[in-house]
Amino acid sequence: MIDEVILVDENDRETGTMEKMRAHRKGALHRAVSVFIFNGAGELLLQQRAAGKYHSPGKWSNTCCSHPRPGETELAAARRRLNEEMGMDCELIKWCELLYRAEFDNGLTENEFDHIFLGVTNRLPVINPQEVATYQYMAVEALETAIRQNPERFTHWLPLCLEQIELKKKQNETGA
Repeated sequence: MIDEVILVDENDRETGTMEKMRAHRKGALHRAVSVFIFNGAGELLLQQRAAGKYHSPGKWSNTCCSHPRPGETELAAARRRLNEEMGMDCELIKWCELLYRAEFDNGLTENEFDHIFLGVTNRLPVINPQEVATYQYMAVEALETAIRQNPERFTHWLPLCLEQIELKKKQNETGA
């Protein structure tokens, strides 16, 4: 099966599909999902990406992320990958969106229109070792400090997503 991503414009309108690695080599804008799972104490479930990942291996990141397949909704993709990477399932809510671009040393580029989902559960993950090396829960404030002190230990998109999540939270609190 060819792993394809959904190509989009800056407004998330579909423009076609492309084989996933080709899209990353070309830096083509495509749809993505990022999942952030919190426990009852408000700590974020982080994963350390497996050493065999095609980019950002060994870096700490959000609970999981992926790309919807053609014909698959963003929510379905988020739930699928949460199960495939972390062996978990829980209710997810679409929280916000983020457009970002990151170039990597291996010639690949993430150019994504990212749909960010949040969930809360106290279930522990059962990680897929091909995707995830290990995991940990961390308070968001401690994570933000760790990212400022050692940004090289984290994926490029993690601080961008956290910033977007906090911005949306503040907008909701102020009714803006």
